[in-house]
Amino acid sequence: MSLYHEAASILTGPGGGGSLKSRIYNNRALKSSPAHLYALVSETIKWSDLLREVVERSQLLSVEKKLTPVLAVLLAHDLLLRSGIAAAASHPLKLSITRHKTRLNAEFVKARLRRGFSSIDALRASVDLHGGSGKALGNGGPGEEKDGRVPTRPLPHPRWVRINALRTTLEAQLKTTFADYSHTDTLVSLLEAPPTEKMLHIDRHIPDLLALPPRADFTNTVAYMQGDIILQDKASCFPAYLLDPSPEDGELIDACAAPGNKTTHLASLLSERRRVSGTSTKNPSIWALERDKTRAETLKRMVETAGANHMITVKAGQDFLRVDPGNEVWGGVGAILLDPSCSGSGIVGRDEIPRLILPSRDTERQAKPSNKKKRKRGPIHESTVSGGSIIPPPQDREIPSDSITHRLSSLSAFQLKLILHAFRFQSARKVVYSTCSIHAEENEHVVIRALNSDIARRRRWSVLRREGQVVGLRKWSTRGTLSACEGLESGYGDTTEVVADACLRCLIGDGEGTIGFFVVGFVRDLTIGEDNELAPDSGATADCDEEEWEGFSDILDPELNHAWSSSGEMPTGKKKKRKK
Repeated sequence: MSLYHEAASILTGPGGGGSLKSRIYNNRALKSSPAHLYALVSETIKWSDLLREVVERSQLLSVEKKLTPVLAVLLAHDLLLRSGIAAAASHPLKLSITRHKTRLNAEFVKARLRRGFSSIDALRASVDLHGGSGKALGNGGPGEEKDGRVPTRPLPHPRWVRINALRTTLEAQLKTTFADYSHTDTLVSLLEAPPTEKMLHIDRHIPDLLALPPRADFTNTVAYMQGDIILQDKASCFPAYLLDPSPEDGELIDACAAPGNKTTHLASLLSERRRVSGTSTKNPSIWALERDKTRAETLKRMVETAGANHMITVKAGQDFLRVDPGNEVWGGVGAILLDPSCSGSGIVGRDEIPRLILPSRDTERQAKPSNKKKRKRGPIHESTVSGGSIIPPPQDREIPSDSITHRLSSLSAFQLKLILHAFRFQSARKVVYSTCSIHAEENEHVVIRALNSDIARRRRWSVLRREGQVVGLRKWSTRGTLSACEGLESGYGDTTEVVADACLRCLIGDGEGTIGFFVVGFVRDLTIGEDNELAPDSGATADCDEEEWEGFSDILDPELNHAWSSSGEMPTGKKKKRKK
C-alpha cells in the first residue's frame, strides 16, 4: 500500500517548491511508479470536493478510526472511480474501505444526482472540463441540458501523441495501437464527443502527431513502453519541426535538452530526412546538453527508449553557456535548439492548480446519536486542521507586480544571453528559440534585443521568415504581436512587420488544443562575410543592461529557483552591477 501512503505524504507534506508533477517525478526516494502516483494524486484532487461529501455522509471516518481524511479520499477515489484498490484483498487498509463499499456507492450516486447528472460519464465530462475548479461539482443547479448533454463550456485539452519515426510509422500505429479508433477531420468534434468515445484526429500542422480524447491513457500500452509513441503536447513539437534538421546542417545541439521530448523529436525528423535523401551515417549527429546530472539521467532514459542512442550524444553536466563556440569540437555544429527556462505562464493548469478538500471527522460525530445534551456548534470551516481542510497550492499566494516584473526581466536577460551565445558558433546557420510563456518580455522583446545586438548584425543573423518556414508551420495563423516588436533597429534586412510575422504563438483556448507557447527561428546568411566594422561581441553587455546575472535570491520564488537549478543553465547568487 505504499502507493497510497506516498500519495498522502505528498498531499499533506511541505511543498518544497516546484510543481506537483516535478515534485513527484524528481523524488528518487519514492517506491511507487511516478506515473501512477501522479495520476492518483492529481485525479483525487480533482474529485476531492465530491469525495469529501461521500466520505462524510457515509460516516466512514467515525467507524474506521485508523483512516486519516487524506487516505479516505485517496482510497475512495480508486474504489469508486477506478478499477479498485491497488492492494492485496486481505490488506487491513483495503478492508477498511471495501467493507463500506455498498454505503459509499450509494452516497456517490446520491451526490451525482444532487448535481443533476444522470450518468457517471456526464459527471466525468463536467469534472474534466472544469479541472477540479469546483464549478462542475457545486449544487447550484442541474449539471446537464434537458437532452442529457453537458452544457457548452470551454473545450478540454486533448491528449497529444507523437509517433516516433525512429521505431515505427503512423500507418503501422493506426493499424495496431489505434486500430479501434475512428477518425475525425476536426479537433472540435473530437473534444465534443462523449468521453468514452474512441476517436482520433491526425494533426494538419505537425507530421506524425495525433490528438486523442483527454482521458485517453496509453501509459500501459506496449507502444508507449517500447517507445513507439511519445506523449508530447502539440506546441512542444513546434521547435524541432521549425528547426527542420537536415543532413546538410551537420551536427545539431539541443542546448537545454532534458527531459528529452524535443531532442528525440529532432532525431526522429532527421532520421526521416536521411531516409528520404538516401543519406546514411552511423555517427551521432545531435549533442544533447544538460547541466543537471540528475535530469541528464532522465534524458538518457528517454533517448534509449526512443531508440535514438545512435544519433544522440548526451553531455551530462554540460552547461551550454560554458561551451566555447570557437573550439574545433563544435566546429561542425550547424543548427541549435534553445528551449530555456521560462516563467511557464503558458502551461495549462499552471495558474489554476485545484485544491485538495478533505472530509471532517466532526461531521461524522455530529451524525451519531447521543443521549448527551448537544451544545451548539459554529459552522465547520474548511480551513480547520482536523478536517474539512483545504491544502492550497503555493500559487495561491499573491505575488507583487514588482516581483513579477523582476522575474521576467531576469529571465529575459538569461534567455537573451543564450541566443547571443548560440550566434557565436562558427558554422551555425540556424537557431530556434522557444518558451512556454505568454509574456512578450520573454518572447518578442527578446527577439528584438537579439536582432539589435552587434553579434547578430556582424554575423548576418536575421529571423526565419514565414515564407521560408516548413509548410505545416507556414500555415499556422497565430503570429507574433506587432506592437511587441517595436524598437527594431535597422538591422540585416528585417522589419517590424517581418519579425512579427516570423514569430509563432500558440494560445490556450483558441480551439487548437495547445498550451501557451512561443517559437521563432533565426537564420544566418553565409554567402556574405562578417561585418568587421562592428566590434566583436560588443553588443553582449549592452543588451543585458550592463548587469551580470547570477541567479535569483532564495526569497524571491522557491519554485522558480528549483526550475532554474534543475534545468542546468544558471549559476546561483544575486544580481550585481558590472563595474564600468
